[in-house]
Amino acid sequence: MSGDAGQPAAFPEADAALPEFRVVSRGNERRGIRLERIFWQAAKEIARRNGTTIAGFIDEISKQKDESANLASAIRVACLSSTIGRVAHLERLTSGKTVSSILAAVPSPGFALGANKQILAFNSAFQMLVRRQFPVLAEVEQRTDLKLALDINIAELIARLDQNGNTPVLTGFAIGVGDRRFRGQLNAVKAPASGADTVLAFVVG
Repeated sequence: MSGDAGQPAAFPEADAALPEFRVVSRGNERRGIRLERIFWQAAKEIARRNGTTIAGFIDEISKQKDESANLASAIRVACLSSTIGRVAHLERLTSGKTVSSILAAVPSPGFALGANKQILAFNSAFQMLVRRQFPVLAEVEQRTDLKLALDINIAELIARLDQNGNTPVLTGFAIGVGDRRFRGQLNAVKAPASGADTVLAFVVG
């Protein structure tokens, strides 16, 4: 079996731990290696991201490992180390701080909305919009009577974004304080946030 043989994207948990023997060839060198299926899958994904083959990935590990170290163990360590590093990187990219930074970088009024319809963060342009429409407001952050409503139910909006590959959805919205209302339109996309679904909404026009 060659080092480029494909594997399913995911295994049932019981199958992931099953050992699998492969002969990996690179040049004139052939290595017989037994690894759990989940590690073969991880090696394939890491090799793909690095623009190489499984055989090339394993060859680099073989060159770098201590001579006394077991190659299969070195592959497991390399796969786990790469995965931990990638998870840490993705957590930084999907943090609340990143969402706030995206909002701050956009000149249009924008805010982050949780699945419970709570505004989680907003930019200075949105703050200025609210103050312009409701001059009586002193501090937007401290107003508990500021209400937001979307023309599309938030759950339906999130489902639509999931279905359309996160293509922005245009919808109407209203902000209210007391008996005063301001209506407008916004473009909504799902935020790159881990955990609960978060929507980024940017006021249009």
